[in-house]
Amino acid sequence: MQIESSTGLIAPPEHSKPAGAVNLAYILSANFSGSTLLAMLLGSHPEAATVGEMRAPQIGDVNAYMCSCGEPIKKCPFWLKVNAGMARKGIADFDITEARISIHDSRSKYVARLLDPLPRGPLLEAARTVALSLSSDWRPHLQQVHARNVALVRVLQELTGVKLVIDSSKIAVHLKFLLRSPELKIKVIRLVRDGRAVTNSMLGHGLKRATRQETVAAAALGWRRNNEGAERVLADLPASQQKHLQYEQLCRQPRETLCELCDFLGLDPGRVVLDFRAKTQHVLGNEMRLKSGSDIRLDERWRTALTKEDLAMFEEVAGAMNRKYGYE
Repeated sequence: MQIESSTGLIAPPEHSKPAGAVNLAYILSANFSGSTLLAMLLGSHPEAATVGEMRAPQIGDVNAYMCSCGEPIKKCPFWLKVNAGMARKGIADFDITEARISIHDSRSKYVARLLDPLPRGPLLEAARTVALSLSSDWRPHLQQVHARNVALVRVLQELTGVKLVIDSSKIAVHLKFLLRSPELKIKVIRLVRDGRAVTNSMLGHGLKRATRQETVAAAALGWRRNNEGAERVLADLPASQQKHLQYEQLCRQPRETLCELCDFLGLDPGRVVLDFRAKTQHVLGNEMRLKSGSDIRLDERWRTALTKEDLAMFEEVAGAMNRKYGYE
């Protein structure tokens, strides 16, 4: 039996999944919300591992891209072992620099266009489902994404000896379709950060429009829409499969917060590790993974960096949602 949800998501109930299904924790968040930090903290636990954004983000120059262990990604011994492990599972063409593991990696332009929008209301999601079903490329693509994700989780478990893999891919649409896999038991950590802090980070990472106010508005809208999409994907997910967390709470009370997350994920809370660089990790994602030091510091530079005009624009675009999440 499958469940048709109000978000247009069809997902097998968790209790119906086979005993051999693999455990995956998915961090769902907007960009610049602390997902890499959280993934590395959880990945430091002896019973868990992470490679950061498992869907494999845009790597750019594959010869220059560095694994967080310090090795070039193409020469990293760990990733070479992953490639070999995937080959043993029948996926001989796997390479993390061209993983084809994301729902957005379809080679069909029609399918890719349909997957591009963030999750919206029930009617639009139902329309997306119908439109996808009209493409002969859709079902094979979805099956391939499921097969490659399941295989990668199994390989990571085998190489690291852990029972849980942490995926910080963040993207709501990708999660929506991962939840349909019969071989993945997914628990979702919904990570939220003050939208003003996210807006400030986006301003500092190349987002630019014609004017400063248009740039702030675009950043605020992006944050709001990402969170709206996350809410819609989680609307029908059982409470037992999702945990909501504020980035600020993680920074202010890291040990207590990680213990709560361990309880949720089925990890031993007594084995929490705060020095997330003590264990060699092979993380993909943003530049934070390459820095040194394990200090956990709350970044609130937005308080001095954003002007009154910036804050007024943010309030107009996304203030109501920010307050809903407890930010005044």
